[in-house]
Amino acid sequence: MDCSNSNGGSKRLLDLAQRLRLYKPPLLPEDILDGVMEEKVVSESITSIAQNTEELRYKRAAVLICIFEGDAGDLRVLLTKRSSKLSTYSGEVALPGGKAEEGDKDDKDTAKREAMEEIGLDPELVDVVTVLEPFFSKYLMRVVPVIGILHDKKAFKAVLNPAEVEAVFDAPLEMFLKDENRSEKKMQWMGENYLIHLFDYEMEHKKFLIWGLTAGILIRAASLVYQRPPAFMEQNPKFKLPRDSTV
Repeated sequence: MDCSNSNGGSKRLLDLAQRLRLYKPPLLPEDILDGVMEEKVVSESITSIAQNTEELRYKRAAVLICIFEGDAGDLRVLLTKRSSKLSTYSGEVALPGGKAEEGDKDDKDTAKREAMEEIGLDPELVDVVTVLEPFFSKYLMRVVPVIGILHDKKAFKAVLNPAEVEAVFDAPLEMFLKDENRSEKKMQWMGENYLIHLFDYEMEHKKFLIWGLTAGILIRAASLVYQRPPAFMEQNPKFKLPRDSTV
């Protein structure tokens, strides 16, 4: 959806969209990516790395952080529970999204196309405002989070693809900044200690666990939207290159 195309919506969402359009993800040195790929070890943590390289194009993916205003006036984000039949991340909570395909113009196209295929979200309803710096999964997948605003939530009628998605639900975005219903798991990567965050969430008597890469992306998105850091320590791993001890 072009940023000039307005679906109306609340002033809060319009103001948020305008502010987020000004955000530019930070760029980090290209050799960080080279070092990560040489090591062939990528964390399932909340660490993100920015920069576009040819080596990573064949393992490119994007997810849609679709934000809307709830009935209580809070900002909420659409989430899915992946099918238990999938070969990777089966049964886990995820953001709508997936691998890039040849016809996709960019990461925004990928995220919107995947959301349409998975949950029937019409791309015309989504006002894409910015992208975050890429994250990396343990499968060496470069994942770009795309932030979009759903101004008219009532216009979205979920149509699930049962081969990929078991359920679609939403959660308050601000919960990913609060130290409530949260636990953490200590991990180690390339000699560095770091934390994986796990959020317990219940909606309509159904319980969900939001953790790992998805939780990390949502922590980053919530920090940007609310313009404040989380109320807990993130402790990201530090990338160490073979030719240097620190980055």
